[in-house]
Order: sequence, then C-alpha cells, then structure tokens
Amino acid sequence: MPDQSPSAIRIALVQGSVRPGNYTAKALALVADELSANRSIQVDIIDPTGVVLPMPGSGTDSPEAERFAETIRNAVGVVLATPEYHGSYSSVIKLVIENLGFPSGLAGKPVALLGVAAGQIGAIKALEHLRSVCSHIGSIVLPGPVSVAAVQEVFDEAGKCLDASTEKRIRGLATHLIDYIEESVCPRFCLEEFVRERAA
Repeated sequence: MPDQSPSAIRIALVQGSVRPGNYTAKALALVADELSANRSIQVDIIDPTGVVLPMPGSGTDSPEAERFAETIRNAVGVVLATPEYHGSYSSVIKLVIENLGFPSGLAGKPVALLGVAAGQIGAIKALEHLRSVCSHIGSIVLPGPVSVAAVQEVFDEAGKCLDASTEKRIRGLATHLIDYIEESVCPRFCLEEFVRERAA
C-alpha cells in the first residue's frame, strides 16, 4: 500500500467509462498498480460509475461531483483515461472536466493521457481531442500519451494484460508522470516553501 501520510504525493486517476467490465478501467488499473509500488505516492481513483455528474449550465448541485473536484484540486498530478467513442474521447471524461469548475481544477497540473479503442489504430483521435481540451484549460499535458489498440484482444475478462509490450507502455505512463513530478514539480514546491519560511 502507498504511504497515506499528508506528505504523500497524491495522483488522481480518472476513469472515463462507466460501462460494466470496461477496458478503460482494466488499463487504468495497471497505472494504479505501478504508481502504488512507490511508497511516496497516494493514488486516488475517480470512478464516475453510478455518480450524478450535472450537465453544464444545469445549475444542479452534486456532492459527489464536488468530491471529485476536491480530489483533483488536492492532486499533484492527474491521469485521464478514456475509450475512443465516435472518433473522440468519452462524454464521461467531458462531464468530469466540466464539473471541475473555472478556472479548472486541472489548470497548472501535469496530466498524462491514456486511451483505449477496439480498432487497430487505437485511440489516437480521442487523445488528440483530449490533449487540445486539457491544454486549453491550462493543464501541463505530458508528451507520450499511451494509446491501446484492439483492446479487447489485449485484456482478458479478469483484467490481465495479455501483451507484455502493451503492459510496459501503460506502466511507463505512470513512471513518466512520477519522473516529471519529481524533476519539475517537487523542486518548485520546495522552493516555494523555502521562500515562505524566509519571509515569515
């Protein structure tokens, strides 16, 4: 289990599918497993299954959506995982993003992207569109998004990855995010804390 202390680096993983037995969750579980191997990381999984996410402009309050937003605000880094639907990312991911407020809770945070698709070209279009949206709202979108093609052939019913190279790429998304946080985000936090202490 990861370190649950207040000093742990919190990373939020957003599951962009609510379909029973979805492959997005199976791929995201590998990211979570890789992150959890680092005891300085606390993993928070955002699973919108069964959660009411208000439509934009509806004026509807949702305590669950607010908890999602708080989890994102408290995270140092974020992984967004989506299936490719009709040439783009899922409506679930869009609703999560729309419920993160303005300015967005994703603004200024490093974001890694993971996409899955049944087709042979993978989730390239979905990831391109999602990258554009994340950049627009101020996220630091990391290079090297991971697209999993023919996902129904890559994972079995139990969620085991049947292709070693694909599993390596998915786990690599986690290590890439950790590397960025340790090299770029943590030194900035330490500097800010040093400046605050000097000013006190």
